[in-house]
Amino acid sequence: MPVQLRLMLSYTIIFYILQIITSSFSLQEGDLLFQDSDCGPFCDAIEKVTEGYQGANLSHVGMVICEEDNILKVIEATTDGVVITTIDTFLNRSFDTNGNSKVIVGRVKEEYKSLIPRAVKHAKTLLGKSYDHIFDVNNDTYYCSELVHDAYKEANGGRAIFKLYPMTFVDPDTRKTFGIWTDYYKDLNQEIPEGQPGLNPGGISRSPYLDIVHMYGIPSGME
Repeated sequence: MPVQLRLMLSYTIIFYILQIITSSFSLQEGDLLFQDSDCGPFCDAIEKVTEGYQGANLSHVGMVICEEDNILKVIEATTDGVVITTIDTFLNRSFDTNGNSKVIVGRVKEEYKSLIPRAVKHAKTLLGKSYDHIFDVNNDTYYCSELVHDAYKEANGGRAIFKLYPMTFVDPDTRKTFGIWTDYYKDLNQEIPEGQPGLNPGGISRSPYLDIVHMYGIPSGME
C-alpha cells in the first residue's frame, strides 16, 4: 500500500476515534492545552527547533483553571500579558483539515497531582504581568511556556519539573539564525539569547511528568 494512502487511512481512523471520545472527555484543572496556533513565521520557527508529542508542531500552551461557579477557563501568557481566556476562545484559534481544534491535552501524572492546586494558585498571582518579549526566564515577565514552568516550579517547592534547555534561534536546515528572529531582536534593540535557558510548548508536551490524555484535533507534523 502506498505510503500516502496509509497516512490518509491512519488520519481517517484517528479522526473517527476523536469523534467518539470527544463527547465523553472532560478537562480538569491543571491540564495543559498545547496548541498548533498557526501564527505565521514566528510559530514556524518555534515549531521547527523543538519536536512536540509524536512530532506535533506546537507553538503555544495554556493551563486550565477553575473560576467562579466551577467554570473552567485557561490562564495563558499572550502578547497582551498574562490573561484568562475562555475554553472556547482558546480552542477556536486554529483548526485541522477536519475542522477540529489543533489542541492536545497534557495531564500531570497521578503521582504529581498534589502540585496542581498550588500551581494554579501561583499562576493566578501572575495575572496582569507583562509578556516576556525577549524570552528571559530571569525577569518578571512571562511567555507561555515560562508561565507554566514557573507555576509548577513554585508548586514543587522551587524545583522545576519542566526542564530548561539552551534556546536556539537557528534554522536546523540552513544553520543560520531565522530571519524573523534577526529582525525581531533588532527591533527590540536586544541581542538574540542564543544558548540561554528556556523552554517551549513542544518540549513540555514530551515531559515525563505528563500524560497526553486527549486530542481535540490533529496538529500538523504528527506522526
